[in-house]
Amino acid sequence: MNKMLTSVIAFGAGVAAYNIAQRNNMISGRQMRKMQKRIMKLF
Repeated sequence: MNKMLTSVIAFGAGVAAYNIAQRNNMISGRQMRKMQKRIMKLF
C-alpha cells in the first residue's frame, strides 16, 4: 500500500514536471522518450 502511494505521488510529480517542461520547450523529443521509459519502469 505504502509503496503504491509513493509511486503514485512520484508519477504525479513527474507528470507535472513533464507538462511544465514541455510548455517551456526544455525537453527534446529524445529526452521525452527516455523519461517515458523511466516512468514505465517504475510500475
